[in-house]
Formats: sequence, structure tokens, C-alpha cells
Amino acid sequence: MQENRGREDGGRKTAVIAVVLAGVVVVAAGVTGYVVLSGDGKKDEAGPGTAASASSRPVEPSPSGNGRGGDGDPKPVVPGWKVVVNPQRGIAFDVPPEWDRKSVDWASYVAEQDDPDDKAIIGFKAPAMLKEEWCRTGNDSTTPLAAAGSRSEIGARNTDDAARRNAGLWIYGAYTQPDKKKIKTSPAKPFTTGSGLTGSMATSYSAGPEKTGTCDYNGKATAFVFKDAHGDFASWSFHGVKGVAEEVPDATVRKILYTVRVYRE
Repeated sequence: MQENRGREDGGRKTAVIAVVLAGVVVVAAGVTGYVVLSGDGKKDEAGPGTAASASSRPVEPSPSGNGRGGDGDPKPVVPGWKVVVNPQRGIAFDVPPEWDRKSVDWASYVAEQDDPDDKAIIGFKAPAMLKEEWCRTGNDSTTPLAAAGSRSEIGARNTDDAARRNAGLWIYGAYTQPDKKKIKTSPAKPFTTGSGLTGSMATSYSAGPEKTGTCDYNGKATAFVFKDAHGDFASWSFHGVKGVAEEVPDATVRKILYTVRVYRE
């Protein structure tokens, strides 16, 4: 297992933890439970207070070794961009060429800064990242400029609530914790992607985190929640640093979101 663990000088964890393993536990939005993503794409739900555990079945790598290559890759919707695929959820989207696509068994998540078990607040699998080590503090704390990925939304009652929770949790976990008062989340709005996938989209951002460490920045997040090919709630999420010269423009985030689509091998 590889981890990218971030704990800032002032004690606030802002970096996104990244793990590569057979399966990864991802907390469902809110406190209703967590989701175990297994190698065969099945999912289980457990109630709050249940100890997190990794699944026992590994994800089979693609012949290319990184889960992204091969002659059978889908073509991008945006010419010149890269296709990011989460085969377990059957979701694909495009990112600009400078983004780095992680393998299908890679997961990124954020955890409470004082949690010794690093239980995930929220996360996603098979993501793409932009400048993964954009800001570094010490030897083991890094903050990416931006990241995007997809996940299940087990326990979601509707797409509106799930989209707002998803976006807000990314901002809390990656940019404002332990302060929840600096999170601003928009009402969810209907959104339809270029492929005709319909659902709800919400945005969230942080307003003025205390500068306690080198990598403390404001952040922004966008979440789109919809029903996947199995009729289950799923989501695509983006989060990134806000208010810096290299910030990913909102127009680019929306362009990436517009490419989200159901993927079938």
C-alpha cells in the first residue's frame, strides 16, 4: 500500500490521502455508513461505528499495467483530452492532457486530522490528478492542485442532497477542517451531461481558512450525482485549490463535467 499522508505544521490535514490496494473503504456522504468497494465492483453498506476494513479481492490490472492503456480504451469526447475510466462503477469522463490518470485500483480520500485510523470522510476511485505534489510540506505531506474521480453514493435519498453533501465534505476534509463554518455550498441544480446523463450538480468552496501551514489554501469543489447503468446513485466530483494563479478555471471544471458518461466495456 502506498499512502500520501498530509498533516500540516499547524495540525490541520489538508493533503488528500492516496492509497493503492485491492479494495478501499470509502465513507458514504454523511454519517449513515461506509461503502466497501470490492474488486468485482460489488458494494456493501455498514452502519456507523463499524470498523473499516479493506475488501479481500484484488482488482485485476489491465495488460498495460496501469489500468488506463490498451487498444480498447474509449475515445475522448474532447479531442486531445484523456479518458478516465472507473470500470467498477461504469463511469468515464475526460480530462485535459496535462492531468495524470491514476490506475483503476487507486483511491484518494480525506480523513479527520485527529483520527488515528484515518477513516475516510469522503473519497473516490480511479481518479485523475493535476500536479499531485503541487504543494509539499515536509517529507510526507502534499497537496494536489486539483483532482477528479467517481464513486458510489450508497444511502443517498436523492441526487440534490447527495450532491451538496459530496461537495461540502470535500471542502471540509481537504481545506477547512476542523472548521465547518467556512464552508459555502450552493443549492443543487439539475444538470445534464453531453451524453444525456441527468442528475444534480452542486458547488462548494471555503472562505478564508486560517494560515497555519505552508499548504493551507482555500478550495473549491463540484459534485454531480446521478444514477448509473445499474440504477444506483453514483457521483463524479472535482476538488481543487482556489484563489491561486494556477487555479483550474470554473469553465474547465464544467467542461470536464460535461463529458461524464456511462461506460461499458
